[in-house]
Amino acid sequence: MNNSRRSFLKYAGVAAAAVAATPVVRAVASSGGAAHGPEVGKLPTQKIAGRWAMVVDTRKLVKEADFEPLIEACHKVHNVPHLPDEKREEEIKWIWTDEFEHTFPEFMSRWPKGRVPTTLNKPYLLLCNHCEYPPCVRVCPTKATFQRADGIVLMDFHRCIGCRYCMAGCPYGARSFNFSDPRAYLTEEEINMEFPTRVQGVVEKCNFCAERLAKGLRPACVEASKGALLFGDLDDPSSEVSRAVRNNFVIRRKPELGTQPNVYYIV
Repeated sequence: MNNSRRSFLKYAGVAAAAVAATPVVRAVASSGGAAHGPEVGKLPTQKIAGRWAMVVDTRKLVKEADFEPLIEACHKVHNVPHLPDEKREEEIKWIWTDEFEHTFPEFMSRWPKGRVPTTLNKPYLLLCNHCEYPPCVRVCPTKATFQRADGIVLMDFHRCIGCRYCMAGCPYGARSFNFSDPRAYLTEEEINMEFPTRVQGVVEKCNFCAERLAKGLRPACVEASKGALLFGDLDDPSSEVSRAVRNNFVIRRKPELGTQPNVYYIV
């Protein structure tokens, strides 16, 4: 048998095996690899979303103490260091809180002298909005920040050169820069070995817990929120986020910019 015929038979065999395995691959993909029903803390369906979104129910988050478990859960899972007071200006944050006037400045002109109604005068949860049209992605020269098909905006820490163009491009202040080595402020006991630590000179931000979604788990902050945060596929009309957006008065941050944030606030 000559070499060309032998090569043809070899590749034909590989192709046949791949075709035979296709139904199995499709079955695993459609179920997210899960052989059993949904578990506690997992999303109701193990599938690839059309567009992941979050709904923040501000009626259930009133005091700073309400936010502490959410922020702690996020930062612990993602190895976000707690910097000492003298390094406060270099703080790294994935989710945080701010006042109404800074969160929704476009609404301030509705009240005389910018006085926010008492019912709205409280902290608000902030994070990356995972915009449908993210300006941070457009300005990144190395494609270190990129957008997945399901709408999540991610960071490739290895490709980040620390130019901070994405920070300048983001109108929501959702990114942090590591001015110093963040690993210096994490002990071995604190480090989550399932998520990478970062180095000095790179930008980081909320990733909608993409690594947890890959396992069918909800974002860490959502799990810790006890129902104050909802998460799911906004393209699925039966999802809880779709129902929440449809059945409540919701607002998004800086809608006039046209970025189409995928974080909604029930007020």
